[in-house]
Amino acid sequence: MSTNKPRDVQVYPIATDTRILRSRSWSRLRFEIEYALAKGTTANSYLIESEKTAIIDPPGETFTQIYLEALQQRFHVEELDYVILGHVNPNRAVTLKALLEIAPQITFVCSNPGAINLRAALENQDLQIIVMRGEETLDLGNGHNLQFIPTPNPRYADQLCTYDPQTEILYTDKLFGAHVCGDQVFDEGWEIYNEDRRYYFDCLMAPHARQVETALDKLADFPVRMYANGHGPLVRDGLIELTKAYRKWSQQQTSADLTVALIYASAYGNTATLAQAIARGITKAGVAVESINCEFTEPEDIRVAVEKSAGFVIGSPTLGGHAPTPVQTALGIVLSTATNNKLAGVFGSFGWSGEAVDLIESKLKDAGYRFGFDTIRVKFKPNDATLQLCEEAGTDFAQALKKIRKVRSPSQPATSVEQAVGRIVGSLCVLTAKEGDRSSAMLASWVAQASFSPPGLTIAVAKDRAVETLTHTGNKFVLNILKEGNHLGLMKHFLKPFGPGEDRFADVAAQETESGSPILTDALAYLECSVQNRMESGDHWLVYATVESGKLLDNDGVTAVHHRKSATHY
Repeated sequence: MSTNKPRDVQVYPIATDTRILRSRSWSRLRFEIEYALAKGTTANSYLIESEKTAIIDPPGETFTQIYLEALQQRFHVEELDYVILGHVNPNRAVTLKALLEIAPQITFVCSNPGAINLRAALENQDLQIIVMRGEETLDLGNGHNLQFIPTPNPRYADQLCTYDPQTEILYTDKLFGAHVCGDQVFDEGWEIYNEDRRYYFDCLMAPHARQVETALDKLADFPVRMYANGHGPLVRDGLIELTKAYRKWSQQQTSADLTVALIYASAYGNTATLAQAIARGITKAGVAVESINCEFTEPEDIRVAVEKSAGFVIGSPTLGGHAPTPVQTALGIVLSTATNNKLAGVFGSFGWSGEAVDLIESKLKDAGYRFGFDTIRVKFKPNDATLQLCEEAGTDFAQALKKIRKVRSPSQPATSVEQAVGRIVGSLCVLTAKEGDRSSAMLASWVAQASFSPPGLTIAVAKDRAVETLTHTGNKFVLNILKEGNHLGLMKHFLKPFGPGEDRFADVAAQETESGSPILTDALAYLECSVQNRMESGDHWLVYATVESGKLLDNDGVTAVHHRKSATHY
């Protein structure tokens, strides 16, 4: 997919009186973990033209001009009646102000938290707003009698879904999306989007799995022909399968043995972005996250979440040299509720000084808590490298919790089946990958040739490996095949624990391919590979990749192999 295409707005009729306006960004939008697959995205907006007219979810400010041009070519914007907001994002303010200038009579439709956010974003207390709490309807005429379903979660406390009984379209805002850009409006051949939809869920929805289950229960009552989501292709052909998948993925989170309470507040969205990256790292390691935005959460709910968690992480911005009052309140609850054998973590973003982070860290240290990762302090907006550090810190935190659990549980001897499976021998390799500012590596022995034409291989990548996020479809990596005799040094190096964001290649001889992935010069051979697809297999992803180039570096060398004694040990 070309990333050089200019941004545009694709307009398409999707049902009676209803059109979609897809504001398309062909390259990654900004530094947030859910965009890491770098496939671009669409900001989906909808126009219903009946006796009354309504726009649902206009895009952010980077699209304001071309979006308004697309609207004005198709209907009289000055006659617009309603703007319905699934959630209020501050970057939508420019577009909303522009619409108000053209049509000052607009009535906004949103949830109660959305109304508060809207007045703040537009710095206007005199807006015409209808607040939808779940029972009210909005009649646009000709059967378009819209119903509204609040589906809040900690990241989007104001999220509101809209149902049109005339077209049986459910406008789902953040739910059921995918960050992928293309010409396809609907999800024909929906299986090609499975990986993107799963990744989107893991990044945005997994930390709110309990709230997602509640939303699914609410939405199940409506006869739906199509999910009109906020990002990516509309969900029509794969609607049943994706709904089942959301239920399954949510239950996997809510039934996990270990839970981390992730407590934060965010002034400008930066601390929330860090929280999301940390949550992604925790959940990919098989530990659930109870995400808590303490600005919108009752003290008793915070107390209950902390009490049942195995560990907690607190994040805060610094405002005027202090932590916001909701964070201070939450910290007090944690100190009075959490026994100090629970693992702790602290993070935060700031503009000029980071006193809030220091305050939280010192209070927890004074109370005797152990920390699962070094405190993370980020000035202004996080970048790719920072988000990688946060994700790896989250994974380290989860692995530390699992280690504590394992120590407390008596170890069981390997079964005969595990001993037998452990006798499967694989070549010792190091997978290396780099994309932008992010790089990583892992030692691997679960590697097998999978095809002759084209030459291809499969490699099993554990879900909690840091390099996993660089092995999605379309990514490139190098498989460095180790040489018997000198492999022990490289094996020891890549088996050691690395700190979050630590350079895996600082002490090894390496050079880069054209794509940037490191080649280990002491290897027997290397293969530069391109990921074609992935399959979920238990606690691993089975990655199929085709070989694009490669070289034998030592004609006389022999491949190093790894003999295991059990299927449960590497």
